[in-house]
Amino acid sequence: MRHAFHRTALLATFALGLPALAQAAVEYYKWTPVTLPVESGASCGNGTPARVFVNRTPLTTKTLVYFEGGGACWNQNGCLGKGKLTEVASNPNGVPENYLSQVNLAAFGMSTPLITRTALLGKIYTQSWNIVYVPYCTGDVHTGASTQIYSDADPANPTTYQHRGYKNAKALSAWMAANMPRPEHLLVSGSSAGGVGSTANYGILRLALKPLKSALAADSGPLFPAPQNGTAAQYPSLPLQNKVRSLWGVDRPDGVASELIAMYPEAGDVSDLSTLNSGLTKVFPKDRFGYMTFQEDGIFSAFSYSSFYPEIAALSGKAKDQAINVLWRKDLANWKAQLDKNPATTGYYFPTWRPFLKAHTLVMMDFTGTGIEEANIKSVATFYENLIDESKPVMRVQEQDQVGDHKRVLSVNPLQWLVALFEGFFL
Repeated sequence: MRHAFHRTALLATFALGLPALAQAAVEYYKWTPVTLPVESGASCGNGTPARVFVNRTPLTTKTLVYFEGGGACWNQNGCLGKGKLTEVASNPNGVPENYLSQVNLAAFGMSTPLITRTALLGKIYTQSWNIVYVPYCTGDVHTGASTQIYSDADPANPTTYQHRGYKNAKALSAWMAANMPRPEHLLVSGSSAGGVGSTANYGILRLALKPLKSALAADSGPLFPAPQNGTAAQYPSLPLQNKVRSLWGVDRPDGVASELIAMYPEAGDVSDLSTLNSGLTKVFPKDRFGYMTFQEDGIFSAFSYSSFYPEIAALSGKAKDQAINVLWRKDLANWKAQLDKNPATTGYYFPTWRPFLKAHTLVMMDFTGTGIEEANIKSVATFYENLIDESKPVMRVQEQDQVGDHKRVLSVNPLQWLVALFEGFFL
């Protein structure tokens, strides 16, 4: 039986037009670590090697690239991982080769149905695709291209930190172009910090891999509008974006937006990364773009505002959550208005709330609790299915019911409620 499978795999390899010798050592249906070359500039924040993990199938060239979520940093303790998960950089000790067998952020990332081979947590088309999982270890939402020295917590022992998220994505793009077949269909996705990373790095992946069809699905990592001629009152995310732009090297000549915009000026404005939301549709007019977030996301919103608004930092409990959500909804309205001006190849999906992780991310753990019932949509899986159905425009749906989601009991996985009981201790 085993020999028969390998014969089938080899036949499929030839059928797909891949060089047999180059593929002879490929292992299918198994997570294989790939260490990105140091000479490319790829690195984790602590200077250890950056790695990705590849799970291949011989039956298709369709490929999902999924960026892991987690926390970011712009100070010493945050970059050293000292604090709650929502206050610090993820994987401060780097990414070992056995990363996917450990109990860490990957355990949460692996729980998304998008990158499993079974439909246990929800059925979706990517389960039969080639899958590339991109861990997050650079503290820069996968967008950095700089080296910083932080000494604010301990001046006597400064910390040198490598914000190399974009460099890692660039190295990944080159590796995939050299070692994987040209995708019949490419889907770039990610959650939280990975949602930002999937949007910011979509261009470099798309250009390197040259897929026949391509789409972006950014979950709960919005690039909110923050123009330099605006104010924080108009664009609440502006203080955050101003803080990290230079620290992470976003606007350097070799930065995540600068290189794409140098090639394609219509891609956007390097001083406001949110312009990629519209610019990508101009550079890749045949591609499809989908953006998702909960209207009451309590984690990405806290990350966006708590450190930049003293009046909010002074609050606690529900009062703080409510004050944060006021700013979040203002940013969300600006974002929706921006996306509404895009062609029909751009869509969005904004349900109200679910209990898991303070309503942060729609595809982690499972898809339950992500429906928009007033539109007869059972879950976000429908949005993903629609995203690659080129016979239809991408869906644009924002839930109007602000109460119903909070009354859900049976329609949500009980594990979500269990996590919600304890999440305050680590979030």
